[in-house]
Amino acid sequence: MSLRLPIYLDHNATTPVDEQVFEAMRPYFCQTFGNAASRGHSFGWAAEAAVDKARQQCAAVLNANPNAIVWTSGSTEANNLAIKGVAYAHRDQGRHIITQATEHKAVIDPCKRLEKEGFSVTVLNVDRRGRINFDELVASIRPDTVLVSIMWANNEIGTIQPIRRIGELCRSKGVLFHTDATQAVGKLPVDVQADCIDLLSFSGHKLYGPKGAGGLFVRHKPEKIELSCQLDGGGHERGYRSGTLNVPGIVGLGKACEVAQQRMAFDTPRLKMLRDRLERGIRDRVQGVHVNGDPECRLAHMTNLMFEGVPGDSMLMALEDIAVSSGSACTSASLEPSYVLRACGVDRDLAFSSLRFSLGRSNTEEEIDFAIGKTVECIDNLRALAEMRRGVI
Repeated sequence: MSLRLPIYLDHNATTPVDEQVFEAMRPYFCQTFGNAASRGHSFGWAAEAAVDKARQQCAAVLNANPNAIVWTSGSTEANNLAIKGVAYAHRDQGRHIITQATEHKAVIDPCKRLEKEGFSVTVLNVDRRGRINFDELVASIRPDTVLVSIMWANNEIGTIQPIRRIGELCRSKGVLFHTDATQAVGKLPVDVQADCIDLLSFSGHKLYGPKGAGGLFVRHKPEKIELSCQLDGGGHERGYRSGTLNVPGIVGLGKACEVAQQRMAFDTPRLKMLRDRLERGIRDRVQGVHVNGDPECRLAHMTNLMFEGVPGDSMLMALEDIAVSSGSACTSASLEPSYVLRACGVDRDLAFSSLRFSLGRSNTEEEIDFAIGKTVECIDNLRALAEMRRGVI
């Protein structure tokens, strides 16, 4: 089979919709188009039945009760509903929230907004691997702590936090525990019961489902968790989130969860093999390559690499046939290194040189070998150019 370019290695940003998912969604655009809240006729009943099935499919991959799934537009909305919802609903019990420095902006920014409104937020540091210090978390819990929000797996470096241990701690202290599991659901075994999770965010487009569809698990037994809704207007989703449901998107999300659960045992070791092949192939051929994240506890399908003396943005431009992402983010008129890498203690200049490769189901060994060759070629060329500019050659 001939190699098709460009090669997509940015699956942490988004994934293509699985064909099974697309086919499951297709009828709900033009044929079964009813509003799931229309309870007076068959069009609405059919839509409601499809939504209920999707709720069961999503719950299955989480080992949750289907009634605990609240539909959202994605993880950003789910994170906001979880964090702000708990903060506002429980402000009489306490106004202290704990999170970590390497969270996604969809957690960090809601916490910053709450700080402006008089809430107290403790931001835990992480070590060089991106892991929190568990003793620091224990010491940070106060009588007025109402929520701990720690992401399951980091989107930039792949580090996996000790979720079950955190959940057990929070449960023993009577503190609600939320995890942004956007990069974990469908890729790692998730069990909200055994892991003592109260709230969990997930999104369809990270697991071969559609964009614009996501969910929030909200534990409702032994007692219902009170959340202050962020969208008023009809009291949909048991009062947690108003708005007409995105039936095609929800159907796709449900199917994506079902497919992911079926494929996980096959996908994970295969992608780890490809990831290790990529890392080894690059590191064996060039010097000064560093791997970010926890070497043991990280996502199997991705790697974040830093190349000494090679700016990440230059690499992005040079790797024209390979879709990857840089660890740097443009903010206003300035280019800043990844705050995740800086929180891990990475030197500022080295942090600028990072690239994230995130693999997916369709990637092949041939594509990985091409990516290795292209990356090594770009590193050599950019380093040679830098030497010329310094007048060494």
